Amino acid sequence: MSTRPTLVFVHGAFADSSGWSSTLADLDGRGHRVLAVPNQLRGLAADADQVRSVLATIDGPVVLVGHSYGGAVIGEAARGAANVRALVFVAAYVLDEGESIATVLDPVRFPGGLLGPETTVARPFANPAAPDGHDADLFITEADFAKVFAADVGAARARLMFLEQRPLSLSAFTGTAAAEPAWKTLPSWALVAEEDNAIPPAGQRWMAERAGATVSSTTSSHAVMVSRPEAVTATVLAAAESVA
Repeated sequence: MSTRPTLVFVHGAFADSSGWSSTLADLDGRGHRVLAVPNQLRGLAADADQVRSVLATIDGPVVLVGHSYGGAVIGEAARGAANVRALVFVAAYVLDEGESIATVLDPVRFPGGLLGPETTVARPFANPAAPDGHDADLFITEADFAKVFAADVGAARARLMFLEQRPLSLSAFTGTAAAEPAWKTLPSWALVAEEDNAIPPAGQRWMAERAGATVSSTTSSHAVMVSRPEAVTATVLAAAESVA
């Protein structure tokens, strides 16, 4: 029986699983078992619980990969998931206990991030899980999407990504990591996107190094899985080889 791990991918905000397409096709063609899990983007705890429920259905070891907000989710989801052997953070948030993606990076220390109130629109909705029953979905604006998220992606593809973006709830944006993160006990890899306008590259590197991750980088926008899929594939393979 093969000891190769299943490679599980969790997308982040303003995206969906199709962003991983090139890497998924590459790894599948090499004979790896791959699975892309839809991230609900409703709240950090709920999203992590949903991913963990999927992990529980997988036999054998798992390498868990997260992009952007998906990095925060995998750090939570892997806690208590005994089959997860390694984590891969792709242009991602890597949270410690009590942190949220809204608070982890001090904008004075890590300037340059363009994702914020000026580049997003909030669309309110009722959410019984929110403290007051009110929540909002955050979308990147039409004028800012390419610049913030996909600056090195062709105009037609970036336009389609804007039209297809899945919003992040305000609850997910402010939700805090609840306990000791999985990266404190699991080996981790991280890919830093050096031309990222959503999460400052220096902040990505600081979070990854704090987690003791094996860090590599590539010249890319936040949409590194679209513009530089070969770099994502190489990072995932390095993690997978450590498990096999």
